[in-house]
Amino acid sequence: MASSAPAAETNGVSDTSKKEGLPSSVTDAVLVHGEMPAGSQKVEELDFNNLAGRPITVDELISPMSNMGFQASAIGDAVRIIHDMRAWRDPESGEKTTIFLGYTSNLISSGLRGTFRFLAEHSYVSAIVTTAGGIEEDLIKCLGDTYMGAFSTPGASLRSKGLNRIGNLIVPNSNYCKFEDWVMPILDKLLDEQEASAADPNVPSDEKLVWTPSKIIHRLGLKINDERSVLYWAAKNDIPIFCPALTDGSLGDMLYFHSFKASPRRLIMDTIEDVRKINTMAVRAKRAGMIILGGGVIKHHIANACLMRNGAESAVYINTAQEFDGSDAGARPDEAVSWGKIKAGADSVKVYLEATACFPLIVAATFAKDPITPRN
Repeated sequence: MASSAPAAETNGVSDTSKKEGLPSSVTDAVLVHGEMPAGSQKVEELDFNNLAGRPITVDELISPMSNMGFQASAIGDAVRIIHDMRAWRDPESGEKTTIFLGYTSNLISSGLRGTFRFLAEHSYVSAIVTTAGGIEEDLIKCLGDTYMGAFSTPGASLRSKGLNRIGNLIVPNSNYCKFEDWVMPILDKLLDEQEASAADPNVPSDEKLVWTPSKIIHRLGLKINDERSVLYWAAKNDIPIFCPALTDGSLGDMLYFHSFKASPRRLIMDTIEDVRKINTMAVRAKRAGMIILGGGVIKHHIANACLMRNGAESAVYINTAQEFDGSDAGARPDEAVSWGKIKAGADSVKVYLEATACFPLIVAATFAKDPITPRN
């Protein structure tokens, strides 16, 4: 009869294996005893037997996911880091973490736009950085609808019908025509104000009106006057939106067309003033946090601003880019530490997921847990 007692072990290899005559090379390679450090966290499993038959809360999902492994654990880390960002207060002044939110334009085209609008509406972030598409698509969606399509829809077929594809989303070209009709009179007004300020002898030279991307975006947000818009709420709540690549999109096309329409007059835009503004926000922050969805210019623009203060104290990256090509988009937070864009010892995580698949869950577990106070 086999004994139920555990086999004795010598030098990490069980006596049972030795008695069975296995070669020592096999037992040394395969059956070496492993011992975890004290306090190691066990992998948790999400047991739906304990959740089935009733509504499941976000916390009931996130809590076990934190120790599930792989990207589930990264989501759990993102939730924890954002909680810490929001809970921190300067012990002397009581100031909160300055939170920089960055997102690429494709995310505004998607239904994730409503999540960003929620964050701006309730002033949960201090500043936003996005691309030109992140500006114009927000405005265009107030003027016309975006539709579901398919990643496999042939481009030539869409082109012949006046349709534009963004992944599996479809935007009718007529939406951009509506945008041109809406934005051109505003650009005319901006030019008139610029020239009036320049010609006014009562305005000191250092106080003349100079348009910057963030000032133009603020005006566009006020003019759209639509509560579905991220720009509207950012303008209403004085949350600056920075767009260093404002000309790289349909809005750039409109500025190009306007330069001919208004010729020889010319609308002038100063990007240096915006660089000063975002860098100064970072330098003056008591504590800085980054939440960046996607890569490219939006990721680096926020990180570089935080370089001016020797790094952010916390960072959450969400993107699917890989680091093997040396791109900043794919770089993990530790690379930013080497540049001084994230502080050594800062709390950071990169979530390797497409943002629409995880950011709503992250926001549900953090910002959206606050009670919503009715607006007057």
